[in-house]
Amino acid sequence: MFLLNLFYKNARINGCGKFCVDKDHDKIRKWTRLPSGKKSQELLRLMAVACGGTDFVPHLPYKLEELLRNPFESLAIEFILARHAPGDRSPYHPAITGNGVKIYLPGKAETIKKKDYRYLPEKLKIWKPKIGDGNLNYFLLGYGHQLNHFNDKDNFDFSDTFHRIVRFHTLFNPNAHVTNPYDYLVRLHYKAVLKSRYPGQLIIQLLTHLLKKYFSINTEPWLERTVSFEKEWENLLPWQKRAVVPIIDTVRHVYDASPNIADPLNKRGVMLLDRPDRFCTPKSFPCWITAMDRLLPNVQFVITLSQKADLAFPNAVRRRRLKLPVIINRPKQKPAPRLRSRDILLIDIDSRLPNLALMKLSSHFKMQGKRVILAHRDDRIKGVEEVYASCIFFHSKTTYHVKKLREHYGNGLIVGGSGIDVKLRLPKKIENLPADYSLYPELKDRAIGFLTRGCPFKCPFCIVPVKEGRVKQVSDLDALLQNRLGKLILLDDNILSHPNCNFFLEEMVKRNIEVNFNQTLDIRLIDKEKAKLLKRIRPSNVRFTRRVYHFSLNDTGNLDLVRRKYQQLKFTHSDNVEFICMYGYNTTLANDLERFRFLRSLPGAYVFVQRYQPIREGPPPDLSNFFDDHADDHIDELTNILFPQNMKSMEKYYRWLSKLYAQTFGKLHAGLVDTIFRYNNRQSKGRYIASLARLKPV
Repeated sequence: MFLLNLFYKNARINGCGKFCVDKDHDKIRKWTRLPSGKKSQELLRLMAVACGGTDFVPHLPYKLEELLRNPFESLAIEFILARHAPGDRSPYHPAITGNGVKIYLPGKAETIKKKDYRYLPEKLKIWKPKIGDGNLNYFLLGYGHQLNHFNDKDNFDFSDTFHRIVRFHTLFNPNAHVTNPYDYLVRLHYKAVLKSRYPGQLIIQLLTHLLKKYFSINTEPWLERTVSFEKEWENLLPWQKRAVVPIIDTVRHVYDASPNIADPLNKRGVMLLDRPDRFCTPKSFPCWITAMDRLLPNVQFVITLSQKADLAFPNAVRRRRLKLPVIINRPKQKPAPRLRSRDILLIDIDSRLPNLALMKLSSHFKMQGKRVILAHRDDRIKGVEEVYASCIFFHSKTTYHVKKLREHYGNGLIVGGSGIDVKLRLPKKIENLPADYSLYPELKDRAIGFLTRGCPFKCPFCIVPVKEGRVKQVSDLDALLQNRLGKLILLDDNILSHPNCNFFLEEMVKRNIEVNFNQTLDIRLIDKEKAKLLKRIRPSNVRFTRRVYHFSLNDTGNLDLVRRKYQQLKFTHSDNVEFICMYGYNTTLANDLERFRFLRSLPGAYVFVQRYQPIREGPPPDLSNFFDDHADDHIDELTNILFPQNMKSMEKYYRWLSKLYAQTFGKLHAGLVDTIFRYNNRQSKGRYIASLARLKPV
């Protein structure tokens, strides 16, 4: 984001007026210098209000009504932004847009309605900035001339819903605090030096280089594994501390706002500085400006300076320009293939894997000499009379997509799959055909299919007993691999329950194929012979990028048996053993905790959680007794169970549990919320807390 123009009316000091950045074709001046004084200070505040977001600026430590000249009229601020992709906009959306904010008693802010704009060009696209939680998009920093930092432990966890305003609140209140510098250096050192995280390494290397070069600070100890930053801070001279405080605060907020960016310091944004010449001595002022210029090469600066400081402003920095963003023309979509009425259209509605039924239908119709086209569920192709769609899952989204397809294709549409009717099957003559792998070229050298179907167990939540019945063989490896493929995505419901299971496993060993047991293996059925064979097979994830065993554990009924079977497989901590754990069906929190605790005790084991999705006409979830009197203790223990990998999957369970807890008890579980944001998406924590706080107890 860059700020190009600002128009204002009814400002207390400036009254009515405008601000325009010096622009030359496709570039703007990087450093805009304003004369010091009350007028320029107010202008910086108007810019902060414009770019800060109407949801956030009312929470500044400042009475916004003090910006109004006439308290009986609103303060109107209209502005033009240059928005950058992908941070502030889609690449295909307008790069230069306008918007407006009005401030009125008692210190409220809202967006100006389109009909009320007075100063923006008529043809300019009006676009309200989508600031979201305020931590990533439309990056804005601002500093007043007087800075005080925290001396106590600082808060870096984004619990405050309005964290965005701390990036510019010193512009409005000289008593507002900035980051505790040595406390943040401890945090940065942990990430960069102790944990070797790349963005942190890049930042600390540049930061230490600039502080050493421009402020004569010995930063070599900062890069050592053992260092006391409190002592390092005490060793700095007073003028060095004063100069470094805003620099460290800047680094903190830029890094915070760029969790998924490899080089955060290249981020674009706007920085507003009121009298930065007061941050340092007159002699070090040019060095301070040069250091900030090098630290943030793509940030637009608007600053106020005394006349003396302006004369000392570095000429090289004075000439800097920033390139404006441009809109990228949206690539022309390829027209849908022109189909003849006798062509066959196949639609995969919701499969996460290539749809085997559609692959067999494709073989069937191609044997009849017909052309077959696979389409996305959102494609709308005309001219075709026969359309076959398949959906695997039964939920509201599937129902919606089927409805839309019926509206377009009418009676020519035939929909099948377990998401529609669990008993509906392909005719035997089609079911027995080989799959058409050309329908899904992304499969490459991977085969997919069933050796067996069915399961001897009748779990009420499972579709297999109704759809497939007892276990039976339906194919062989020759048919699946087609004499050319060396990787197999096996869809069998419970292959270990088939009487010829050992024969199938021996064949896999002899052929030396990699196998993804996609629907997991039933560990309860393991015996010594099966264990030996499974250890000789090359099990894999679905992309065949690493060795993984897949099992499932949906309740706590057979934990002792599972442990004995697991021991027969002789797994070690270096193995990857994934257990699919269903939740949200009929287990309690205590049951879930027992499962996770148990799995953590198994060497090499980790979890992949899946929320229960009711099958058509299946049992609804029963969570009536999910929480007991020890719910808080259970959650405290749960959040301390850390698996060696795939903890991001556990976050799904934590979020579900956190919402259910808030609905049940009408409050948040702080420890659980902290755990959700322990590693990922920390910047969204405040908004998450606010959204849960609005939930009503059930």
